[in-house]
Amino acid sequence: MTQAPEAILLVGGKGTRLRPLTVRTPKPMVPAAGVPFLTHQLARARAAGVEHVVMATSYLAEVFEPYFGDGSDLGLHLEYVTEEEPLGTGGAIRNVAHRLHSGPDDPVLIFNGDILTGLDIPALVATHQESGADVSLHLSRVEDPRAFGLVPTDEAGRVLAFLEKPQTPEEIVTDQINAGAYVFRRSVIDTIPTGRPVSVERETFPGLLESGAHLQGMVDSTYWLDLGTPQAFVRGSADLVLGRAPSPAVPGRRGESLVLDGAHVAPDAKLSEGTVVGAGAHVGAGARITGSTLLDGAYVAEGAVITDSLIGAGARVGARTHVTGAVVGDGADAGADNELRDGLRLWCDAVLPDGGVRFSPDR
Repeated sequence: MTQAPEAILLVGGKGTRLRPLTVRTPKPMVPAAGVPFLTHQLARARAAGVEHVVMATSYLAEVFEPYFGDGSDLGLHLEYVTEEEPLGTGGAIRNVAHRLHSGPDDPVLIFNGDILTGLDIPALVATHQESGADVSLHLSRVEDPRAFGLVPTDEAGRVLAFLEKPQTPEEIVTDQINAGAYVFRRSVIDTIPTGRPVSVERETFPGLLESGAHLQGMVDSTYWLDLGTPQAFVRGSADLVLGRAPSPAVPGRRGESLVLDGAHVAPDAKLSEGTVVGAGAHVGAGARITGSTLLDGAYVAEGAVITDSLIGAGARVGARTHVTGAVVGDGADAGADNELRDGLRLWCDAVLPDGGVRFSPDR
C-alpha cells in the first residue's frame, strides 16, 4: 500500500435517543471518559496509521471544527463537509467523497460516530485487500441479535445476505451483526446516488450484493458498544476509564475513577466503577457516585447517591437525592431528597423542588 488509508467519519446524526444530552451538543461531542467521544475515535484511527479524515457533519455542525481544528494536535489532517439536508449514511459518504485523495482501488475506511470498539483497524484493511473485496465490513457476534440486522457469511467470510432485525427464533440464522465500520474500494463510493438520502445498510449494501459485488465480512469480537442510549453512553465512558474499552485518548490513568482538573471531591466521598468527575465539578461530603459521569461544572451536594447516570454540564443534584439509571440535563436543578431512576430524563434547565419526585412513601 503506497499510502495510509483515508477515513470518513459519519458524525451528522441528531442523537435523538440520547436527549437531553444532545439538545445542545452533537452526539459525538458528548464527553466520554473526560473528552468528546469523537476524540477516542480519532485517536484510535491515528494509532492505526490513518492520517487524513473527512468528517461528514450535519446536526450542530458548527461545533466540530472550532474544537478539533485541522487535526494537527492529534497528528491528523482533518476536513469537514456539512450536509445542508440529512442524507443518511450512504448519502453522507457520497457527499464527502470529493475530499478524498485515494485512487480508484485504494481502501477508504468508514466509521460511524457512535460506536465504541476495540476493532483491529489494520486487520480490517488487510482482510479487505487480501480478499480483493469491493466493501469489507466489521462484524461482531452478539448474544442476542434480535435488535440488530444480521449478516451471514460463508466459510471464507464472504457476505451472503443482509437480513432485517429477526422477528422470530427461526429468523436468527447467525449471531453476526453489522458493527458499523467498513472499508470501501474508493471507486465503489462513486456508485452511491447523489442528491438524496441513501442508507448504506438498507440500500447500498443489499444493492451491491444483488449486483454481484464482493462484500467481505471480518468478525472481530473485541469490545463493541453502540452508544445510542444514555445508559449505553454512561457504560461506555465507565469502560474507557476502567480500561475495558481501549483508547489512547483517556486523559489519565485507568482505574475506578477519573477526576479532571479543577474538580473538587470531598475527602469522604466515594467514586467507583469508572466514574468521571468533569472539570470544575463539585462532589459533596458523603456522596457516593458509582459508574457515572458528571460533566464540567456539575454540582453534587452532600449525601447524594448517583449510580449508572449522567449529570449534565452545570447541573445540580441536591443533598441526599438518589439518581439511578437516569439523566440530569445541562443546567438542570434536582433539589434535595428526590429519587430519579429507571430511564428518567430531567430536561436541560428544568428545576425540581426538594422532594418533588419520590418512589418511596416517605420524605
